[in-house]
Amino acid sequence: MRVVEEFSHKGGKKFISDNFPGELEEIYKVISRVDLNNYRTKVSREKTMPGTMLYSPIELNKAFKREFESLGWSSYRIVLPFGNGAFREMDFIKNKLGVEVQFGKYAFMAYNVCAKMTIFHNKGFIDAGVEIVPMKRMADEMSTGVSYFEQIRWDLEARGVADIDIPVIIMGIDG
Repeated sequence: MRVVEEFSHKGGKKFISDNFPGELEEIYKVISRVDLNNYRTKVSREKTMPGTMLYSPIELNKAFKREFESLGWSSYRIVLPFGNGAFREMDFIKNKLGVEVQFGKYAFMAYNVCAKMTIFHNKGFIDAGVEIVPMKRMADEMSTGVSYFEQIRWDLEARGVADIDIPVIIMGIDG
C-alpha cells in the first residue's frame, strides 16, 4: 500500500517530521509492506452487493498490527476508573508518537483525532499522532459505511483547530 494524500492538522506534518523522523519513516515502511491485494477476503452479505469480494478490515488490521509490532510499536490501554473492564486503547505507540489505523465508521475517525489522541496526550503517553485511513476509492471496495480520508479532511478543515488539539497527520492510503 501507499500514502496517497496527507493532511496536517495543527502543524502535525512539521511537528512529527522534526520530532519523530525515524518513527515517521517506520510508519511509511509499515504501510508499504501491507499488500492490499492480499486482503480482498470478505464476502459481502449486504443487499447492495451480495457475494462481492471486499477488502477485510479485520484482516487489514491484523496485517498492520504484525508490521508495527515487528518494528517495536505496541498498543497501550488506559483502564478507566468505572465500569467492568472499561478502557481506552491506542493502536500503536512508540517514543510518544501515537498511531491509529481506522477502517471503521466515520465517528471513530473523528473520535480518534478529536478526543482519544488528546486524552492520551493529556495523560502523558503521546506528544503527537498519526491517523491512517483509506482513501474513498479504497473505502468503496469495503463494506458500506466505512469512512475515508476525504471526509475527515473536510471536517477538520471546516472545524478548524481547537486549543486542546494536538499535532496530527491524517494519512490517506490505497493500494
